[in-house]
Amino acid sequence: MKVLFVLTSHAELGETGKKTGFWVEEFAAPYYVLADAGADIAIASPLGGEPPVDPSSEAPGAQTEATKRYNGDQELQNKLQNTIKLSEVKADDFDAVFYPGGHGPLWDLTASDESVALIESFAKQYKPVAAVCHAPAVFARVKGPNGEPLVKGKNVTGFTNSEEEGVKLTEVVPFLVEEKLKELGGNYSKVDDWQPHVVRDGLLITGQNPASSEGVAKELLNLLKKQ
Repeated sequence: MKVLFVLTSHAELGETGKKTGFWVEEFAAPYYVLADAGADIAIASPLGGEPPVDPSSEAPGAQTEATKRYNGDQELQNKLQNTIKLSEVKADDFDAVFYPGGHGPLWDLTASDESVALIESFAKQYKPVAAVCHAPAVFARVKGPNGEPLVKGKNVTGFTNSEEEGVKLTEVVPFLVEEKLKELGGNYSKVDDWQPHVVRDGLLITGQNPASSEGVAKELLNLLKKQ
């Protein structure tokens, strides 16, 4: 099993002067689910090198067993400092792709032609594509093999309008994930804020929020075992 993780390189939280990046738990929990199952994992980002971490995801209240393990995992920290440039990876070399969230992807991965082409390539090769929390935003410009938006007519989820309201960033983000998925024709569903919710439709797996990240990885693992 070869799995590609794609992280954001974007560190600026809109015009607020605050920092953003990837959400640690949404990377760490899925990483360990897959790595512990024997997956060979590569990590890429638009700029390569060390991707920025969302400072909020390092707050005490955001810590989980996975983030604690991540914090003490020097080997993984070293790997993160040397992510591959997105332009240098190909879907041909992997069995699946996983996009962790954080607010960063709303800016760079949604606009990245390399990311769009990569996801489209995974879809054409009938390989699983997974994204959690804000990361389903990366499908904004992605077309499926039929030329329609990848999520059109598909059951999907992602960070809710009310969750964005809860973190007081509704007016900061370039768009709302829930609204974008609906606009693209996705059959969007959600549960109560901050509760786990994982949706799989064929080879597309999405999760609503950080609490859903481990579940998305487990669903992906189940798919990979069947292939």
